[in-house]
Amino acid sequence: MKHVLTYASVLKKGSHDEVGSFVFAGVLSSRHEKPDPEPDSEPEEPDHEPDLETNEPEPYSEISDWPEDPDFGRVHPPDSFVDAAKVDLRGFFVKESESVFYQRQLQVIFEQKYFHWITVRALEELVQEGAIAREVLPLPDTGIITFYRAIRYRYWKRDADEVVKLVCRFSESSFTYALGAHGETMFDAVLPTIGFMPKGRKVRSFRGVDWTESNHDLDRVFERDGVPYGVEIKNTLSYIERRELEIKVRMCQRLALKPLFILRFAPKSYVQFVKENGGFTLIFKYQLYPFGQKAFADEVRARLRLPTDSPARIEDGTVKRLLDWHLRQVKRGG
Repeated sequence: MKHVLTYASVLKKGSHDEVGSFVFAGVLSSRHEKPDPEPDSEPEEPDHEPDLETNEPEPYSEISDWPEDPDFGRVHPPDSFVDAAKVDLRGFFVKESESVFYQRQLQVIFEQKYFHWITVRALEELVQEGAIAREVLPLPDTGIITFYRAIRYRYWKRDADEVVKLVCRFSESSFTYALGAHGETMFDAVLPTIGFMPKGRKVRSFRGVDWTESNHDLDRVFERDGVPYGVEIKNTLSYIERRELEIKVRMCQRLALKPLFILRFAPKSYVQFVKENGGFTLIFKYQLYPFGQKAFADEVRARLRLPTDSPARIEDGTVKRLLDWHLRQVKRGG
């Protein structure tokens, strides 16, 4: 039986982005795969920032959090990870019997243990079994937002209305744009401090070679020790779409660049795919709010348990992992 990695359909007001299933470069990725992130094969160099280990998530612009499996709604065989997630979620809602949580929030809270799509499937099965309740509410000017709660929680609507107000604030288009731009700016500033020098922005051509298969571009090109990197930076709660991941890796191959993905978070299968195509995934864990928004980041983190912060700079330990990996590759001649 062929295993495939599944995706989310993201619905937003006025747009519909639907993603399918793929098998990449011999990487077998499935919902049965062990979910722990495994950034690099050498355990002494974890591909995440140890100081940022947390179960708190960050804001996002994808409000209609529908399941990431295109076969969702069909009968599936038992899945040990879904079953384990259901146990954890049952316990979570027993402890949080007078709170509501929206879908992306739960995905991020549990992302250290489960792929986002595993959490979605577990939630859906718990709803079908009558263990928890699901409520879908409008999110003004954005789309809809899906909440989950304990069955007996009577005053959930009042709680949900407060969450909607907060989510609306960080889902406003100008703020989500600022999040993306700020993430790029933060790494623009820190990468040269470890010798990675900028060579291009919004790149579709490099050293006389053009990318013509699509309208995509690479956020940046940086170079160190004669090794050019095609860089993609994502300062979002959600995973980078797998289809986009594949395209950006193909772009790097076409332009003779080494892939470098700088992401808030990514599942093991994505990291492995990048690794098998000669690249590196740097995970920074917290969503980076723009300067002057620390109070807002603190409010979101405290109220929604999302990993949001507004630091003055990227921690040295974060980029040191990239530098150490790069130096090992150069030493090996890779």
